[in-house]
Amino acid sequence: MFRSRGLQIGDTISVFLENTPRFPEIIWAAQRSGLYHTPVSSRLTASEVEYIFRDCGAKLIISSYALTNIAEELSFLMKDIPDRLMIDGVGEGWESLEEAIVQMPTTPIEDQIMGQDMLYSSGTTGRPKGIKFPLQNIPIEQSEDLMAVVTGLYGTTEDTIYLSPAPLYHAAPLRFTMGVNYVGGTNIIMENFDAESSLRFIEKYKVTMSQWVPTMFVKMFKLPEDVRNKYNLSSHQCAIHAAAPCPVQIKKMMIDWWGPIINEFYAGSEGNGFVACNTREWLEHEGTVGKPIVGIPHICNDDGDELPIGEEGTIWFEGDSDFSYHNDEEKTKESRHKNNKNWSTLGDVGKLDKDGYLYLTDRKAFMIISGGVNIYPQETENLLVIHPKVADCAVIGVPNEEFGEEVKAIIEPINWAEANEDLKEELINFCKNNLSSIKCPRSIDFEKELPRHPTGKLYKRLLKDRYWGKKDSKIV
Repeated sequence: MFRSRGLQIGDTISVFLENTPRFPEIIWAAQRSGLYHTPVSSRLTASEVEYIFRDCGAKLIISSYALTNIAEELSFLMKDIPDRLMIDGVGEGWESLEEAIVQMPTTPIEDQIMGQDMLYSSGTTGRPKGIKFPLQNIPIEQSEDLMAVVTGLYGTTEDTIYLSPAPLYHAAPLRFTMGVNYVGGTNIIMENFDAESSLRFIEKYKVTMSQWVPTMFVKMFKLPEDVRNKYNLSSHQCAIHAAAPCPVQIKKMMIDWWGPIINEFYAGSEGNGFVACNTREWLEHEGTVGKPIVGIPHICNDDGDELPIGEEGTIWFEGDSDFSYHNDEEKTKESRHKNNKNWSTLGDVGKLDKDGYLYLTDRKAFMIISGGVNIYPQETENLLVIHPKVADCAVIGVPNEEFGEEVKAIIEPINWAEANEDLKEELINFCKNNLSSIKCPRSIDFEKELPRHPTGKLYKRLLKDRYWGKKDSKIV
């Protein structure tokens, strides 16, 4: 069908879908056709989706009837792109994908070659940018390097039963489910994450491997104890987590609960580095995200000079990753080290220990500068989220006339009825008893639900905008 509509090797399609069984089918079709495929978040508005569609240069778009309200608005905005296909029904301005493929032959196309995802950053600090790699021109039967690393590292086989509770338009869920497909394993894909349903599915489907983000650990652990302990998790051999730093105490509690099956990795859609650790390594190097498997990490100051072991700075990966940010030469240039062109960064801050294990501090963009002192909010967030009355939290910098910025915590309480001045005082004192005063929030606001992406990433930009408004600030 792709070839019949003129799509050739190196062209781009985009998919705007919720988690559905058709999602991997469509992505594999693009992968086997040598196409770039750009999944788009089903949580975006029509104008945000249109921006990504146009920016990635999609020649064909696939959506679903479940998203028809946004899709019909898109058909009006994108009349100039005629190939708009929809699954599970047809909205105005769209064709049926099922009807488009029913007349197609079932034999493989003659020019099968490995395609490539072209993912967009989540846009937590501005408009998302496409991450593009050159096509490798390798046969479809040959595994990509990163896919081989992932499947080899976690022992993925045809017997693997993999639970994916996260949206497939995000890098790790998409690439891991494709890796499981590649070796013949089974994917159990949740429509949406739910804490108790996740535990029930592990028991029901005899899940052997799963992948999470730390906020999911928090939500599962804060279930009532009788609910947490009612499910048989004995089939579960490998639980992987990534995407954000995990509070040390939460990880310790998860290891106590699930046993030594928890594996962590740190990487980005850019594929410039991949570090990982198992439970034993983490317990020996508490707080680490792992040792390098792909790329060599270096820690540098703002001038690009490499720092000694144990000092915090920007994390750079040395390697041959050839990614670029689509239509953004300046961002691509900023991601490269000024003196070492094969070093690239994701903008994260961290340190290395004497054994070569990497530790994350926070994203540089989230840093708070108060009275000339650099404050990384992750440490404060990690503390607050373990408080028994806190469901979720965010720590940001807000305007302060004297110091430039001050630390504010925004709390999603477990019980909204407790969102009062007494709880604010309790939480501030909790911080003061466990952190240096500079890292403690000077004020607290409550929110019924924090603006989190389903992948677990927090839209801090949306929170900051409420306090900074149109003020002249370098904070985005």
